[in-house]
Amino acid sequence: MKRQKRDPAQRSFLRGYQAGVSGKSRDLCPNSNIDARQYWMSGWREGRADSWAGMTGVSGIHKNPTVLP
Repeated sequence: MKRQKRDPAQRSFLRGYQAGVSGKSRDLCPNSNIDARQYWMSGWREGRADSWAGMTGVSGIHKNPTVLP
């Protein structure tokens, strides 16, 4: 079965979200491309907001974009 390539913007957002939820610094952004960095940073911001709101672990599973419905 062939696997479709994932959208790089979506993948960058998800990695940023995971970094934000886990409490990592925004200085750890691995992207040098401006567009990819922007998606990573928006994911990081959303992840940090969810982390501060207590949406981590089981309580945040409905909010986590990496979990498919």
